[in-house]
Amino acid sequence: MAVRSIITEQMQSIAAQQNKSLARLSDDLVLLDCGLDSLCFAILVARLEDELGFDPFSTDDDVYFPTTFGDFVAFYERAA
Repeated sequence: MAVRSIITEQMQSIAAQQNKSLARLSDDLVLLDCGLDSLCFAILVARLEDELGFDPFSTDDDVYFPTTFGDFVAFYERAA
């Protein structure tokens, strides 16, 4: 399964479980405006590590924080 699809499915699942309203995911959507809070993103990163087998935030020496959904997906795709 493609990284983008996995991220999308996990975000939808977490939003439903945490009773959050998830915005329509598009590459230019600012992550702060997607409807998930910091706890949801912590859950997301943990689940992605479990499913994909890596955490790009812990393997990258340069601190980089994606700002849009497209940046987030690309960050994971580059690390895959």
